[in-house]
Amino acid sequence: MTTSSPFYTAEHEAFRDSVRAFVRKEIEPFVTEWDEAGTFPRELYKKAADIGLIPLGYPEEYGGIEADLFYMIIAAQELAMAGCGGLSASLMSHGIGSPPIVKYGSEALKQRVLPPIYAGEAISALAITEPGGGSDVAALKTTAKRDGDHYIVNGSKTFITSGMRADTYTVAVRTGEAGHKGISLLVIDRDTPGFTRTPLDRKMGWWCSDTATLYFDDCRVPAGNLLGEENQGSKMIMNNFNFERIFMAAGCIGFARACYEEVVDYARQRQTFGKSLIEHQVVRHKLADMYMKIEASQAYLEKLAWRIDHGDNPVADVCLLKNQSTLTMEYCAREAVQTLGGAGYLRGPKSERIYREVRVNAIGGGAEEIMRDLASRQLGL
Repeated sequence: MTTSSPFYTAEHEAFRDSVRAFVRKEIEPFVTEWDEAGTFPRELYKKAADIGLIPLGYPEEYGGIEADLFYMIIAAQELAMAGCGGLSASLMSHGIGSPPIVKYGSEALKQRVLPPIYAGEAISALAITEPGGGSDVAALKTTAKRDGDHYIVNGSKTFITSGMRADTYTVAVRTGEAGHKGISLLVIDRDTPGFTRTPLDRKMGWWCSDTATLYFDDCRVPAGNLLGEENQGSKMIMNNFNFERIFMAAGCIGFARACYEEVVDYARQRQTFGKSLIEHQVVRHKLADMYMKIEASQAYLEKLAWRIDHGDNPVADVCLLKNQSTLTMEYCAREAVQTLGGAGYLRGPKSERIYREVRVNAIGGGAEEIMRDLASRQLGL
């Protein structure tokens, strides 16, 4: 099902068709196998780059393809139709790792690290969360102390997507006083001496996502890898979160739609009490509610994307959209599994996998509780 909207041009729809064909050919036939194996082939990055997925939305001078937010929404939602959040998260981890480099990196740094990322030849990751901090970014303890032309980095990060196999890490460090005012961003290469990683593979969902804890032990990082000015990283992180939340919201709505489409197809075929499941009023009402929540969330998403593309910065609405989308995903996944019955409790259906992935979306990128609190403060409540 393609959502009809005045925000999408013929060029947008052509891109949608291209991504949809890519997902059906290169991802859907293998995604269950990959998720069970806990990984997916590295060459998928190159394939995704070749059709414009990886470089989408980034400057042409670094190998990117200029695009508005509606292209990004299409990318997130068509990938979501494969029903595997772990694949989407790792394949597109450059979407949170590389934007700070684009915006705040030196020209030399951008020329060195960005083209391989957008060509699908290198993987980018963002490292903010720490074992003792979670959503409290201002409490981060990983330190970076200036030593001549380098910073000496010590500390750790956890729950990092693409943490094991990334080539370039955008890392939040403390270079100054306690709190938000003392945070900076550094780009750290994977082969930096003293930088080690351990996988986190006992997860409820996102099985094929590469998730890791990172350790920095007297890592010497060139001072030229600093993004922007020292102690100005907090604002960069917050701005990056806004884009991440838009992309996550789009994906969550896509996952909700994947559940809806799967269960509609099942309900038309499944026979109970002498008629198809969809002929039972209680089932039709579930499906109608799923559709209503999906379309309402999609409209909210597209309205905010239009505002952002026109220069607005609706922080409160982005936070609330993120919550609206994860709640929609949760509702649709729950009702889809309930309607699938025993079949929904066995591994295999998209809805079963999406059901296990609800919580990581409700926590990652800003937990629901944090989103409500930030939105309420932005609204002056």
